[in-house]
Amino acid sequence: MTSRATGPAAPGPARGRGDVFDPHCPTRGLLDRIGTKWTSMAVKVLAEHAPGEHAPGEVRFGELRRRMPGVSQKMLSVTLRNLVRDGLVARRVEPSVPPAVHYRLTPLGRSLEEVLAAVRTWAEEHMAEVDRAHAASREDDGG
Repeated sequence: MTSRATGPAAPGPARGRGDVFDPHCPTRGLLDRIGTKWTSMAVKVLAEHAPGEHAPGEVRFGELRRRMPGVSQKMLSVTLRNLVRDGLVARRVEPSVPPAVHYRLTPLGRSLEEVLAAVRTWAEEHMAEVDRAHAASREDDGG
């Protein structure tokens, strides 16, 4: 096994780029957040939203939840909170009773959609092969 030289524990603005192989690199946490099915689905829904009664590209929480079958209110809230915190999604609260909350992709979020779309396409195109590999693995394991 070879060792890797490591720099500072966390990449700062001067470095501008992380090192996923550094155990202390925050890139690992970012990958955990953007690599979930719920993040991929939320970003896709926000990217596809056509201008309507709300500001162009904005989607309300309830609409996001309806368009993401299986997501719980809590999981969608956590996902959106992380996307907002990471600068991928902008949140706008309309002062009404109850408050209407709108979400839209930021330019950074739109750049992530391109990458996630490629991963979703790959998964959809190769799911049958992955299923066959799972079945073969179960047979090899005797189950």
